[in-house]
Amino acid sequence: MLRFIVCCIPLLVAQFAAAQESYTLDEKTDTWVLTNAPEPGSPEAQLAVAAKELAEGDYQEAIKLSSIWMVRHKRHPLLGEAHIIHGDALFEQRYFYESLFDYEIVARDFYGTQAEIIANERELQIATMFAHGLKRRNFGFRMSDATDEAEELFIRIQERLPDSPLAETAALELADLYYRKQKMKLANDMYQIFIENFPTSPFIERARARLIYTRLATYRGPAFNSVGLDDARKELVQLQYISPRLATAVNSDGLITRIDESLSQKMLHTAKWYLRVNNPIAAEYTVRRLLETHENTTAAIEAMEDLVPNIMPQLPPVILSEIGDFYDIYREHILGSTQTFIDTIESNP
Repeated sequence: MLRFIVCCIPLLVAQFAAAQESYTLDEKTDTWVLTNAPEPGSPEAQLAVAAKELAEGDYQEAIKLSSIWMVRHKRHPLLGEAHIIHGDALFEQRYFYESLFDYEIVARDFYGTQAEIIANERELQIATMFAHGLKRRNFGFRMSDATDEAEELFIRIQERLPDSPLAETAALELADLYYRKQKMKLANDMYQIFIENFPTSPFIERARARLIYTRLATYRGPAFNSVGLDDARKELVQLQYISPRLATAVNSDGLITRIDESLSQKMLHTAKWYLRVNNPIAAEYTVRRLLETHENTTAAIEAMEDLVPNIMPQLPPVILSEIGDFYDIYREHILGSTQTFIDTIESNP
């Protein structure tokens, strides 16, 4: 199939179609028949010869002819197509990185042409191979990591062709690259961009799931910011409404429970810190919020067993009289004890 496509020289843009060599398939003989040919000796005819060499697998000759052509015709309208032929000849010999120099010239300098689209397609193909582990040649061996080049190419394709299928693929591949490299903050940002820019993509559910996982992964513990956890919980709750099937697939209920445990541990950590710095009022307020929002967690049990008994004796009597009933209710609900905190304090002056 590649031989037929290149033999027809589809790289030449539409405005020069009348001057290019083209073929049609004869249904009777099942062979390709020449239907139009450029004037012999013309630049178009010379470039067509290079394209034929490429189609027939003589890549070195295609490189030679296209190189000579580009030197002689530096301002010709088909210069972009010549670079594509030269780049494709390198590509077919697995000189992927080297072929990028030709594709990049076309993608940068021939905006709005068919050649530009082809160049971006080739760059996306190469970037995807690099992103999935293909090494760059170095001293004749594939030994150099090329994920940085892949990242740069994915970004350029999105900038050049926004909202296009190529940009959609590049955005998802870039997000997946960050995810595999465990760069979770970057992956989180990229999945969010993908969801915003391509809401009808067939990969939208996968992106939503990965977005949640990356937000969970950015949380580093109770001593750090919990924004990622809060965002992940909101995403999961929203997911249960807009896509119940996906919510079940990612075990949204289990993840929400895990998030609630982490959030409650952070609040418990904060309350302990307030108590250490001799601020029992702030500690009590934090524990109260913990019980109101995450009562069915291990942190709530730990707070009622260990923290509240240490906080209560340090509170002013006016505050203690107002909140005593609140903690008595939770003490019975969580610990199963009917003894009031006031009685405990009075029995242990």
